[in-house]
Amino acid sequence: MQALRIVLLSTAFNGLTQRAWLELRESGHKPSVVLFTDADEVARQVREARPQLVICPFLKDRVPAELWRDSPFPVVIVHPGIVGDRGASALDWAIMKGEKRWGVTALQAVEEMDAGPVWSSREFDLPPGIRKSELYNGPVSDAAMYCIRDVVEKFVGGYQPQAVDYADPQVAGRLQPNMKQADRAFDWRQPAGEIKRRIDAADGQPGVLADLAGGRYFLCDAHLDHRTGEPGRILAVHDDAVLVACGDASLWIGSVRRQPAPGEETFKRPARHELGRLLDAAPRLEWAVDTHPHCEESYQPIRYREVGRVGELTFELYNGALSTEHCQRLVRALQWAKRQDTRVLLIRSGRGSFCNGVHLNVIQAAERPGEEAWRNIQAIDDVCLEILTAPQLTVAGVAGNAGAGGVMMALAADVVLARQGVVLNPHYATMGLYGSEYWTYTLPRAVGGETAARLSGDCLPIGARQAWRLGMVQDIGPRDPETFGSWLLSMAGAAERNWPELVRRKQELDPARLQLCRRAELDEMRQDMLENRRGFAERCQGFVLKRRACRTPERLVEDWARVAD
Repeated sequence: MQALRIVLLSTAFNGLTQRAWLELRESGHKPSVVLFTDADEVARQVREARPQLVICPFLKDRVPAELWRDSPFPVVIVHPGIVGDRGASALDWAIMKGEKRWGVTALQAVEEMDAGPVWSSREFDLPPGIRKSELYNGPVSDAAMYCIRDVVEKFVGGYQPQAVDYADPQVAGRLQPNMKQADRAFDWRQPAGEIKRRIDAADGQPGVLADLAGGRYFLCDAHLDHRTGEPGRILAVHDDAVLVACGDASLWIGSVRRQPAPGEETFKRPARHELGRLLDAAPRLEWAVDTHPHCEESYQPIRYREVGRVGELTFELYNGALSTEHCQRLVRALQWAKRQDTRVLLIRSGRGSFCNGVHLNVIQAAERPGEEAWRNIQAIDDVCLEILTAPQLTVAGVAGNAGAGGVMMALAADVVLARQGVVLNPHYATMGLYGSEYWTYTLPRAVGGETAARLSGDCLPIGARQAWRLGMVQDIGPRDPETFGSWLLSMAGAAERNWPELVRRKQELDPARLQLCRRAELDEMRQDMLENRRGFAERCQGFVLKRRACRTPERLVEDWARVAD
């Protein structure tokens, strides 16, 4: 296929946009990104770049009329809904209504939002109990990649998009209103499963506004539990989550955002952190891998099991963020797992992201953010050291996207196995950081010094296939989460046989060099976190408060798309 000049017009360079960018590059194209800032400026940038095709994988804004009206290039919107579905709350309604099938549609931009003719569509089974963020980054992302590839092929072939015929009984989608908090509202006396579905439908953004502990909070990250009590009452606290009684059972709520006062900005925090002293009377329920290794509780952010001679340690990090306390719990779990009679230690993520490094929201909420960041980075270094020094052969199971220190945490393992379609961001500079987590040891060990310098300096995402070609990943498993889990266990069991050179490399680990790398990295990070030499404080705040980009970073603009300012 001929290489096309494709502009990706997006609200943010998020996971879906990054995956689209990578997929198009793998197909031989050189996509250039335009982040939506001001409508007039965006229209100017796109038109002067003279693309052949514009694709919008993630766009919250209306496409400027001058881009789609009488334009020499089609503008294609990737909409997370089935054919005929319209509106900004497509996934919210699909989860709330308990749809069995859903899909993604690629349609041409017209005056009415989501009403244009269809270029491509892809349907999938909607997994029960899935939260919106997982749906978006899983089945929706997969279907979107299919549609984008299909659009490009059809464009080259001269295809004309087809108008939606709402009289066709096979067209099930309809215009749906934007979901409001009144649509999401619940009463704690309702069944826990029903409340969870409402929270799942708002997970990530915007959360569900509800009464809790005498205040009003947007709730996210809900998990079912069997315990009962007076509906709405906080029954217990475990790790960072609070247990709230519902009509028939209860829910663990892991993350909340306080309803802001007029003119105030608030952001999500772990529930225990946000509620603080309001939880003084609530019982603390304690179970952990090192104290209750065979725990049968339904809510276990860190859990362990043994399958043959493989010990599998699974961790669940909401949004992939690893706080100081998360790190401390994970260190204790790793120390316990390392003492078990196993030959391989599999360290894997569960639902959602693998890990994105330090917990920026917890850092931003601290009285002295720089000092909390400094504690957090040393704590995640401790996690990586436990992995590096394990007596067993260690295998990292990267089931979701990873960034910054999360990539380096995976590289601390002897073998890295990734799920198909994951996106890795092996760099720190966009957050104003030098980086730590032994990256100056593990990244060159995997790819060589020259490539490590390029990856850390380019600040660009890479896909699983590129990571495999570079040597960062030893193999790539199935995209389906359950199938990947079975494949991962099987590959971990055969890791010693499949990668004997990595078994030998493990024996050559140099503790003195590790210590030197850590000390040198932390010397740099001290200046970044405590002295703010590269603007980490401002970038952290901008990230947490979801500030829009002021402009498209130069690294995302291809030479063919550059225009004069």
